[in-house]
Amino acid sequence: MEIKRILWPTDFSKAASAAEDFVASLTKKYEAEVHLLHVAEDLTMFEHFWGSGLDAKHIHDLQEYGMKISRERLEELCNDKLKGCPRYHIHIVLGDPAKEILRAIDAYGADLVILATHGMKANFPFGSVAEKVVKNSPVPVLTVNPKTYGK
Repeated sequence: MEIKRILWPTDFSKAASAAEDFVASLTKKYEAEVHLLHVAEDLTMFEHFWGSGLDAKHIHDLQEYGMKISRERLEELCNDKLKGCPRYHIHIVLGDPAKEILRAIDAYGADLVILATHGMKANFPFGSVAEKVVKNSPVPVLTVNPKTYGK
């Protein structure tokens, strides 16, 4: 198996940071391109929770600010963790994390997904996003459990 493109989804959580070493190591080993992906919540989906205090423009402005901050955080991750990999791409999308990760695999031609897990759901040893990705991914998915990896 040749690994040319790695998809690295992150939600910036402490658990997600467990995947960093694996991404850096495999990127260097295979001289792979990395696609960092952050899936943000679409705040317009929750308009009914905001009440009359926020109109559509305020929600849009909040969303734009969140996207800007996310881009800055992804840039920091790239600069801090992927110094040996000048070929990285940053993607920020709105939507359901599992669906968007699966879409990104095809869109960016990923050969491997490196995904940190958040916990256990029912009898599956991953959280629900990781479970959906592992079950439906057309490419291998390396899952990193922060509890066993020690981050």
